[in-house]
Amino acid sequence: MDTTMKELPSKPINKKARLIHWLIALVTVAIVVWSCTGINFGGIKATAGQIAGAIFSGIFHPDWSYVYNGSGEDLISQLWQTLCIAFLGTFISAIISLPFAFWAAHTKHKKWYTSRIGKIVLAIIRSFPEIVLALMFIKAVGPGSAAGVLALGFHSVGMLAKLFSEAIENLEDGPNDAIRAVGGSKIHVIMFSILPNLMPALISNTLYRFDVSVRSASILGLVGAGGIGYPLIIALQYRQWNRVGVILLGIIAMVVVIDWISGMIRKKLV
Repeated sequence: MDTTMKELPSKPINKKARLIHWLIALVTVAIVVWSCTGINFGGIKATAGQIAGAIFSGIFHPDWSYVYNGSGEDLISQLWQTLCIAFLGTFISAIISLPFAFWAAHTKHKKWYTSRIGKIVLAIIRSFPEIVLALMFIKAVGPGSAAGVLALGFHSVGMLAKLFSEAIENLEDGPNDAIRAVGGSKIHVIMFSILPNLMPALISNTLYRFDVSVRSASILGLVGAGGIGYPLIIALQYRQWNRVGVILLGIIAMVVVIDWISGMIRKKLV
């Protein structure tokens, strides 16, 4: 038996594809270099080292007395407020997103432009950052948690409806056809086929969005939309680095716990 192995023919080199790849790489490098030329770098300030040392000292020596003092303005109270803003904003947006999701799902419409218009509307909603929305709602309802909830809820509608519509488009038509075959209406199809099959994806996407909303709610307080961001910006302005350190540790702990819990729930749903 001949044990020698025959050499496989080498793959022909596509010179055109290689040239295109090199051109893309060169254009990318050129754009990055050109972008850097627009940065107005005035050099490192003489006090940079002192400020950096104070920040790290505050992080490693946090002000533990701020964790809870019963005033309602302590770390625990502000983190709880941030968590409530994120939960309420996500919960409201999850309900509002459902009709938008059916509107944007191309498998639910005979006319292609119907779903296309829905996708454009969702893209327009997503184009508004949470910070901009928070500033707008602060003008409408005043500073506080209400503005944060409205900002997160409005922005999350665009994100959740997009995810929900993709989940709807991936559903199989077999269960729907079975309900129609026994005389079921569109309402019956939605209630007894689409929603039960869609529920795991809805819950999973909503939990994922809740993770993002917790981080966003921590930032919205910087502009006065409630939550932990407001005491953080005050501590930064007055250079209370010990308080900055304990606030950052609290935010990290909250995000890690929420991420772990939602991850466990999503694993059970998949």
